[in-house]
Amino acid sequence: MPVTDVTTDPEALTMTLTAEFPASVDRLWKAFTDPAQLERFWGPPGWPATFPRFDFEVGGRADYYMTSPKGEKAGGAWEFLEIDEPRGFTVLDSFVDAEGRPAEGMPTMRVVFAFEPTETGSKLVNTSYFTSAEALEQVVAMGGVEGSTMAFNQLDRVLQSLREYAQGKGTRTEILDDTHVRITRLVEGPLDLVWRAHQEPELLQQWLLGPDGWRMSVCEVDPSVGGKYRYAWEPLEGTEGQSFGFDGETLLSEAPRRAVTTEHMTGTDFPSTLNDLNLEEEDGATLITLLIEYPDKDTRDMVLATGMTDGMEASYGRLEGVLERVG
Repeated sequence: MPVTDVTTDPEALTMTLTAEFPASVDRLWKAFTDPAQLERFWGPPGWPATFPRFDFEVGGRADYYMTSPKGEKAGGAWEFLEIDEPRGFTVLDSFVDAEGRPAEGMPTMRVVFAFEPTETGSKLVNTSYFTSAEALEQVVAMGGVEGSTMAFNQLDRVLQSLREYAQGKGTRTEILDDTHVRITRLVEGPLDLVWRAHQEPELLQQWLLGPDGWRMSVCEVDPSVGGKYRYAWEPLEGTEGQSFGFDGETLLSEAPRRAVTTEHMTGTDFPSTLNDLNLEEEDGATLITLLIEYPDKDTRDMVLATGMTDGMEASYGRLEGVLERVG
């Protein structure tokens, strides 16, 4: 993971994050000064950022908001105080309300982004300066250390091309914490078609099958927000196993890039998970990222022990065949 250290200093009123990357200072600079690239990592997993405004000049302003899996929004704004390309820049970072005004009761920090060359690439030193110990404690209590760490740890896939990031790795499962797992898979095919393949029953039934020897016997989908879905699978003749299924509801839909659904095993009292699907396209390939939120660590471990990753890799392999035929 890129982040090597996060330190809070109540006497100096600072929080300092350090991260190292196998990329040049110029490349790191571009990632932090191009809003399209910032949107790919600034928000922590499950809270992706959107930058509708980015006036990158001294005295200019950037507005952003992060959207939760349930559609809640948390806003922020930067006022650019200093710019020293490509060594770094300084902003006044504020929490803001829906109208873009500083949020009542929330701190404003001076934040310095410093980029340094290393023997293997570059280093980021990100230092936030607070006006009081109480403001520092407030941000730490809100999960500022954990959120910043998870956000900056997403930078490795921004600094590389998607193909470089995913080369030869197939379906990857990463445990982020006790309740969150991130699954990624690069597929050859355009984003719009990959989105359709996750939404349309006639396409879903061709690839969402798990291991060989199973068929999708039920595929009912209403992809609109508040819409329900139901999937069921049954073994083909000669395959051992019992029929099973999942049902759930769409909580958020931002076509063609993001869809958040609940997932519950039909006919059981198992708790539901929250599945956050995100799609990114580059050079004709689409990176599928599925962030799964489990109710607890035991449920997470139980599901992972089923061989879920292998089943998903088989499905994604079929998906590439579907994309080739349909495209």
